[in-house]
Amino acid sequence: MKIETHPREDHQVTMVVELEPEKLEGARRKAARRISQKVKIPGFRPGKAPYDVVRRLYGDGVLTEEAVEILVDEIYPEALKEADIKPSAAGALENIESLEPPKFIFTVPLLPTVDLGDYKSARLPYEWVEPAESEVEEEIQNLRRMYATSETVERPAQEGDYVLVSVTGHKVDAEEGAEPLLERNSYAVVMRSEAKEGEWPFPGFSKQLVGAKPGEVVEFSHKYEKDFEDESLQGQTVKFTVTIKSIRGVNLPELNDELAQKTGLGQTIDELRQRMRENVHRESQSKYDDEYYEKLLEQIKAGATIKYPPQVLEHELEHVLDDVERRLKSQGLENLEKYFTMVNTTREKFIEEQARPVAQKRLERGLIMDELARAEKIDVDQKSLEEEFGNLWATLAMTNEDFARQTKGGTKPTREVVDAVAMDSMNRLVTRRVLERIKAIATGQAEAEAEPAEEKPNKKGKKAAAEPESESPTEDVKPAKKSKKKSE
Repeated sequence: MKIETHPREDHQVTMVVELEPEKLEGARRKAARRISQKVKIPGFRPGKAPYDVVRRLYGDGVLTEEAVEILVDEIYPEALKEADIKPSAAGALENIESLEPPKFIFTVPLLPTVDLGDYKSARLPYEWVEPAESEVEEEIQNLRRMYATSETVERPAQEGDYVLVSVTGHKVDAEEGAEPLLERNSYAVVMRSEAKEGEWPFPGFSKQLVGAKPGEVVEFSHKYEKDFEDESLQGQTVKFTVTIKSIRGVNLPELNDELAQKTGLGQTIDELRQRMRENVHRESQSKYDDEYYEKLLEQIKAGATIKYPPQVLEHELEHVLDDVERRLKSQGLENLEKYFTMVNTTREKFIEEQARPVAQKRLERGLIMDELARAEKIDVDQKSLEEEFGNLWATLAMTNEDFARQTKGGTKPTREVVDAVAMDSMNRLVTRRVLERIKAIATGQAEAEAEPAEEKPNKKGKKAAAEPESESPTEDVKPAKKSKKKSE
């Protein structure tokens, strides 16, 4: 077997494999036996018909076609091993250059590679600032609203009210009768004086309804930012039609120990305030961390060289589309096609303009994180993993209905469920430790820790030996599944 390899610009390899002429004839005879086993040939038991008989019945063309499949099954893994190629996905038989001698041309996708460059030179100060007390007070007011009583009023809507509305949102240039981009029939709006992040359908929506009366229809337009979280609305100008169904005035409870006990956040109002303060601080820092690590990883990525074949990106793209479809189904939409019709787009346009960029970002971010874990020798000890597993299991049991249903009442979970939670726990731990490490590098903390400290003698007057570095974690890579394509 002769093998030639030719690297391609798309991180694949063209592998040319030439075999000895007798290999094809041997494969033809195997093909004849295979055919005689599959079909009944008069006068012979399955698999016992002579080669010449099968050849006469089915012809050289059928035997050769079957023989090529047999050869590809046999030689492809052998050729990969001999050429020392580790594929990242199934390869493809692109062409049969000749049959005398047999000469096959394969395209093989390579494993992704990441060169992090000088990632240790990345610098980004960590400047999170604790939230002001006014933000804590705002959350306490929100908590009071949760335990408030309300009554229907006929006056105009004002701050603090609950307003029940019907909302439709169309593109400003939509034709009459077109499907709305946004629609909710009975939606309760909390009237706020300031725009609140995460407010549906956009921050500041409730301010547009101040002064509206029951039964009134309010119309206005809103232009979404190009980086709005809902990709289908990015950059869109939407005309909203809002019908005020009813207004309920709110009677807030007194801020006292009784309220604290009712909420379960403490026995006294001081304990409630402290708990709320901790929650606000935790959420504020979590939000800052998300933005911080986003910027830091982009900085590292700018100095890195990432290579991967198109098949890897296509695989990630499938995951993105699956995620979008699950999210849409949770919102009551049947499938992606219905969504494409609603937003006046096509599957092809949605994939190229929205899904593929997300898939590429996710893929490259994941590859960088994996390489950082290897470069920094990030390891996970058994105790930490068990603790993370326990925390995640408890969280899923409380927040995920499907998971709770599978594991309730002492039901023994399946091995697949346990393995999935264990893998997720490992990924979370490694991710967290990678982020902690690059933060230490970017803030200069890692350099300070790396400065050699004065070694202290042990009790016998000898200097303690340095502890060996932990080994870099490795992953078992499964062999790529073969993919065959006959020439036309």
